[in-house]
Amino acid sequence: MTRSLTVVATGPLTTVQDAGRPGQAALAIGRSGACDRASYELANRLVGNAPDAAALEVTFGGLLLKADDAMMVATTGARCAGSWPHNAPTTLRAGGELRLGPPSTGLRTYVAVRGGLDVALVLGSRSTDLLAGLGPAPVSPGDVLAVGEPRFAPPDVDIAPVADPSHGDVAVRVLPGPRRDWFTDEAWALLVGTAYAV
Repeated sequence: MTRSLTVVATGPLTTVQDAGRPGQAALAIGRSGACDRASYELANRLVGNAPDAAALEVTFGGLLLKADDAMMVATTGARCAGSWPHNAPTTLRAGGELRLGPPSTGLRTYVAVRGGLDVALVLGSRSTDLLAGLGPAPVSPGDVLAVGEPRFAPPDVDIAPVADPSHGDVAVRVLPGPRRDWFTDEAWALLVGTAYAV
């Protein structure tokens, strides 16, 4: 019997991500994969998954999932409003809900489920690549996400000691990407040479 999660709400953007498609640039295929690799990998470790198991990447919160079966889950990355344990594995009972409100700090939250999300592989990855149109479509309300079978024993851990992000000035490294030609040289210089308040 396949375990599954039903998507009730997604917020602005929720996608399936894994370690991506590295090494395929010669075929004009970007890496894709989780934006915050450390948080994504931590979520998988907390539930005993392989480091490249597919998980949900939730942008700006707003996710509501209903477990169709009992399963172990973990959330990492941006800490979202709600009573859900963060950076810790916990069991979501059958019929139980996982609700992620807006994050208090940060942008992306990762939801890993023990066994990983079992979506189709496309060019060796389960990641959504919005720019190239590869992988599964962004998650939508009503979607039923199949959960794979666990491959490893669950870890014996209560919580991961992860420090909250520091506040203050942050330097962001910007590299030209596949749409650099959309900018004039002057516009590019303005983009990378300006300080921003967020």
